Amino acid sequence: MRFRWMAAAAAAATVLPGSVHACMMFVPQKLEDIRYADVVVVGRIANYRIIRDEAFRRRMLKSPNLPADLRKMYQDPKGGLMTDYARFDIDVEEVLAGRAPARLSATWDNSTFPEPDRMKPGRYVIALRRPGSAAPPLRGPSATIMPSPDPKIMTLLQAPCSSAFLYEAGSGEARAIREILAARRP
Repeated sequence: MRFRWMAAAAAAATVLPGSVHACMMFVPQKLEDIRYADVVVVGRIANYRIIRDEAFRRRMLKSPNLPADLRKMYQDPKGGLMTDYARFDIDVEEVLAGRAPARLSATWDNSTFPEPDRMKPGRYVIALRRPGSAAPPLRGPSATIMPSPDPKIMTLLQAPCSSAFLYEAGSGEARAIREILAARRP
């Protein structure tokens, strides 16, 4: 009985409807964390889509002891898991830090990504890191860092339990990021 309760609690922590949030509390972003970015660009997002972790779902559904409520959640085509992620291309207009081609692909794998219909069109300041780069700091009480879903492409910079470094190009945050980067240049 105790194992079943623990399994249900673990599954409930990983399965939530819509965008997934694995943190007990949200922590404020620190724009100075831009130093963890390998590349910062201004560009437009294209081909934005959610990649569902079907392999994990199949593994869980194979378990004969999976409670009915959890089985229903894993079968839900609209339900999200922590192992799901967003993938998109960036049409780069300007490189603010690092080096980037005119078009690059990226993932957003920190479980706070929006559904495709909620991703506004427009220009964004986007900070990215290469898989294996220095991870952003852990600040949340239950913060975790998921391994990169695609180790060949960059991922959006985001400290766990905080917001992502993806801002509309004309926003105050985007201006502040530009100032921070300009101050770091020799």
